[in-house]
Amino acid sequence: MEVRGAVLREVGKPLEIETLTLAPPGPGELLVRVRAAGLCHSDLSVIDGSRPRPVPMVLGHEAAGEVVEAGPGSDFQPGEHVVLTFVPSCGDCAPCTAGRPALCGPAAAANREGTLLGGDVRWSSPVGRPLHHLGVSAFASQVVVSDRSAVRIDKALPFEIAALFGCAVLTGAGAVFNAADVRPGDSVAVFGLGGVGLSALLAAKAAGASTLLAIDPVPSKRELARSLGATVLTGDVAEIRERTGGGVDYAVDTTGVVAALSQAYEVTRPGGTTVTVGLPDPSAGLTLPAQSLVAEEKTLRGSYLGSCVPRRDVPQFIALYQAGLLPVEALLTHSIALEEINAGFARLRDGGAVRQVITF
Repeated sequence: MEVRGAVLREVGKPLEIETLTLAPPGPGELLVRVRAAGLCHSDLSVIDGSRPRPVPMVLGHEAAGEVVEAGPGSDFQPGEHVVLTFVPSCGDCAPCTAGRPALCGPAAAANREGTLLGGDVRWSSPVGRPLHHLGVSAFASQVVVSDRSAVRIDKALPFEIAALFGCAVLTGAGAVFNAADVRPGDSVAVFGLGGVGLSALLAAKAAGASTLLAIDPVPSKRELARSLGATVLTGDVAEIRERTGGGVDYAVDTTGVVAALSQAYEVTRPGGTTVTVGLPDPSAGLTLPAQSLVAEEKTLRGSYLGSCVPRRDVPQFIALYQAGLLPVEALLTHSIALEEINAGFARLRDGGAVRQVITF
């Protein structure tokens, strides 16, 4: 079939809106009509080359939609609503069997190589040249994905909201609930107030954190965090330590900027934990006072996709949203058309948006 999609043909160049050819789903795959897809910094890092991926590639890794067709061996049914996550779990490798599907080895290899989990490519250009997949390649009106990337959801949930649970909420809220395990009364500082950072902030509030600090250079994002109940600071280490009596129990870095991660570690109190979910440039290094890991019993932990099990955590996080405890609708700052995608990424790059969602 033919569908409309956004293609990255050359790193550093704008995406091109094209008519693409999409093959039917194979075994264990789904054809999904995309209803909403979010713009994320992870997509931007592929566009600018800081996260190398093969091109040409159909981008987009955070989405929600409706199942149109299920390939052989899949137990999904046409008409079901799903959230799509960009890391499918094979279910058999060591990380998957250990309950850490975000680290699935075959999924990581497929994402690096630009294929689906089974190693196949379902995209091609009208002239027959194959196009690579980025996870679920959600910047298209219809997509073929591994059914291991799909999580069934309540049909009452608006697609624009549902899409946020595919990456932003999983990553941010998961960092708080899974990696940090924030408890009532804890103090939390969040560095970076994009979709992931604000999701972390909302999750920390839902977990009962008594002190919520928000750090970001963009005034509009600081004001949004303030409206959600956070104390907004500039990121000055001395000020944060003074306000928290020596540091916070948990610092969550979502920026992908090494300097911000260093600040997050500095403001973590002795015995506390720094969790980082951002992806810096692969060439970037981090220097820490090594003695602090022992003498202060500090922990530095990475968290990929919020250390989540999507089929467990997406329904739980949606339940928190439906109960009014995780108001993720606050993240949605723009609803745009596919043809506006390059303007949307320019806005994201300049800090003028939190989460923008393409609707189809």
